[in-house]
Amino acid sequence: MDGPSHTDTDLGPDDGHDPAHPASSLEAGGYRVLARKYRPRSFDDLVGQEAMVRTLQNAFETGRIAQAWMLTGVRGVGKTTTARILARGLNHEIPGESSRPTVQLDKMGIHCEAIMDGRHVDVIEMDAASHTGIDDIREITEAARYRPASARYKVYIIDEVHMLSKAAFNGLLKTLEEPPEHVKFIFATTEIRKVPVTVLSRCQRFDLRRIDADKLVGLLRRISAAESVEISDEALALIARAGEGSARDSLSLLDQAIAHGQGPVAAEDVRDMLGLADRARVIDLFQHLMKGDAGAAMAEFRAQYDSGADPVVVLSDLAEFTHLVTRLKIVPSAGDEASVTEAERRRGRELADTLSLRILSRTWQILLKGVAEVQAAPKPHLAADMVLVRIAYAADLPDPEEALKLLKSGQPLPVAAPTPGAPQTGPSGGAPAGGPNASSAPQMAAPAVSQPQQAAAPSSAPVGGEPRLQALAGGRAAGGPAAAAQPVPQAENAPTPGHAEPQTDAVPLRSLADCAALAAEKRDIRLKVEIERQMRLVRFEPGRIEIQPVPEADPDLAGRFGRKLGEWTGRRWIVSVSRTQGRPTLHEEREANQRQLLSDAKSEPAVAALLEAFPGAKVVDVRMQAPDEALDMPPVEDDIDSENPAP
Repeated sequence: MDGPSHTDTDLGPDDGHDPAHPASSLEAGGYRVLARKYRPRSFDDLVGQEAMVRTLQNAFETGRIAQAWMLTGVRGVGKTTTARILARGLNHEIPGESSRPTVQLDKMGIHCEAIMDGRHVDVIEMDAASHTGIDDIREITEAARYRPASARYKVYIIDEVHMLSKAAFNGLLKTLEEPPEHVKFIFATTEIRKVPVTVLSRCQRFDLRRIDADKLVGLLRRISAAESVEISDEALALIARAGEGSARDSLSLLDQAIAHGQGPVAAEDVRDMLGLADRARVIDLFQHLMKGDAGAAMAEFRAQYDSGADPVVVLSDLAEFTHLVTRLKIVPSAGDEASVTEAERRRGRELADTLSLRILSRTWQILLKGVAEVQAAPKPHLAADMVLVRIAYAADLPDPEEALKLLKSGQPLPVAAPTPGAPQTGPSGGAPAGGPNASSAPQMAAPAVSQPQQAAAPSSAPVGGEPRLQALAGGRAAGGPAAAAQPVPQAENAPTPGHAEPQTDAVPLRSLADCAALAAEKRDIRLKVEIERQMRLVRFEPGRIEIQPVPEADPDLAGRFGRKLGEWTGRRWIVSVSRTQGRPTLHEEREANQRQLLSDAKSEPAVAALLEAFPGAKVVDVRMQAPDEALDMPPVEDDIDSENPAP
């Protein structure tokens, strides 16, 4: 069973054939994919797992060899391969040279070839996904009592061990706790949380890490050279990035790229194969968005879509580039990674110097929500268009907290300026009401503005004004020459210039109950129910209300409540959200009063006598009546629900 004479540290194929002459490989048994052909055969071949190799080397040298190991990690990092190499190291034996476990596997031992091919009689591999029952584990525990046929240790490799049933895990515990000296267990899993703690506590655990993009690029470059394939560095970076730290996935993509290119493999071939947009065009699209040029952004996205780019992939690439720019701003050395192309490195650093973290963070939030929206949309390209418009109009706007600070300081608010070709939607040609992606920005209770105040806004307001910020500014468009000439009022209840605010309410409101009654009168049943069931009153003053919404309340409840009151009463109402514990809701107060009335009614002697006379009867309601209606009082029996009436 002597193995081939080549050194395992070389990146030659594991079948011993010359990669420069694929015909020999075909004659020997057909083409082998790169992921199998260049499968690691020794600890030196493992990429990115230096910590585990160091631990095993020290354990083997000192004789502290564990009874079981648990290998965990994402798909394709080499769990099963590592298990076979570990089994090889445990049983490595060269007559006259080596007769003890070792991690130095430069030479093939008498058991190595059979172990790496998965056909050694003393190294038993089991797939727990197809052998999940207690009977399969019982076979292992019974066979573990017998010594190995030829090797030093009998090794059981159980892949996807988390798929075992609860009974199978329990059946394995005793043997795993006290195995015979000649038995070793190696488990591999991608779902470590599904493995019982009782099993984990009996194993040495190794978390196989994702392989860094730099190391993946180096591995792919060496294998491409061994296969005599010309491939550009940018193409290798794209493959390593798509592999997401998995060597197997990266080699499979390299295999596919070689077949796709039919010759030298360029970055364009890999992009076409993966359905990726050109990275330079993605950066162009990002720059249009950061300039607030929605028209140019939509045109660029349409061009990419017409060329075959997937809208979800385009938004995902934008999110990835946003993350890269953010990293370059915080950690400038992040651009030195091999997976970052030259265009991304150069232009990303330029953008990192000009964009603030606030803008990058908000863009990331909108893209994160936008990807989910596009995936669920019936027409993804239309949904992607709307996400891009949202980003473009939000690029220059302050967040609500900064807007409030600007208002308090008396400074004018910045407004997203109109861009050539940008769609003008919403009132007065401005951005859609509600602000750019209101769901992704922190909610803030804004002072509500009545309709008469909004009507008094100057007609010279800029076209690209944001209605939400106009409402904060007291009904005037913030920004632009007209806005700059008008100072922001310092007093909260100061009247708008050109409009005399009424000094008295057309509809006097003194409590939340009055507000609920007004909502019912205006036939806004939804708001009436929300006032009664979702608002806990903290403070109520003319023109100002502080509430504590219940957890399930609409985040925009305070702002909507204030706007409605302004429309209905003809004056400005400020509704703010407070963290102070408020009073019970109107509905909770009514229920508490009703419970008290029921308790008082049951304590009445006449009612108590009736309840005692009619077993099973109960008081279900108490109605308060005016004294002049006492003569029309219905019989007591009407208020008593008797489950067992007297005959």
